[in-house]
Amino acid sequence: MSENVKVGVLGVAAAGDTKSNYEFTQDWFQYGLQLWPHLVQHLPKHQDPRRILEIGSFEGRSTVWLIENMMRPYDELVCIDTWAGGEEHSKVNMGEVEARFDRNVEEARKKVTHIKVEKIKDVSTYGLAKQMDWLENPLFMFDFIYVDGSHQAPDVLCDAVMAWRVLRDGGVMVFDDYLWGDPRMPLHRPKIAIDAFMNIFAAEMIVLHIGGQIRSEEHTSEL
Repeated sequence: MSENVKVGVLGVAAAGDTKSNYEFTQDWFQYGLQLWPHLVQHLPKHQDPRRILEIGSFEGRSTVWLIENMMRPYDELVCIDTWAGGEEHSKVNMGEVEARFDRNVEEARKKVTHIKVEKIKDVSTYGLAKQMDWLENPLFMFDFIYVDGSHQAPDVLCDAVMAWRVLRDGGVMVFDDYLWGDPRMPLHRPKIAIDAFMNIFAAEMIVLHIGGQIRSEEHTSEL
């Protein structure tokens, strides 16, 4: 794979290690154990500390997988979430969700030493804008980005475009919930936004996987 081509991956998510002392009430990550381990080999090859960005963390299920399976000593993980929930979380106590995230991350950090986990409690637009302060320095670009924040199409499109600008050349970006939300109206689902983003930036990316069932084979290594 060319080192100056970014990679897009759609519709997948990670699964945390439920054998540990984690607290989860939801399991939305059925594809993770099969697919995410293969993504590690696609990360940029360099000796600098690896930087990972997660947009939308909820209880931290994907967060702890990233810590346990993708991070090395001195790597950095940035988690952006409002912990206010979306329209689909109207009956969820988001304060308890955030508390579980905090506890789960602390539990995971016991397993990987000397890592940095930064929690940004803010809307993703502002959180991503802060990451753009260092665009001129490649050391602050991200090797892996997971987009699983708001499911509203305008928000998803904004997250995608802003996150793409802080992804290192050769980096991997994952969108969750590509097919989520039917029969909700299109603007209340991620798909239309992800499709638009993929079409506009098609020349800059190689698609490794779509929706857990479809893979692009052109210019890509087989997972």
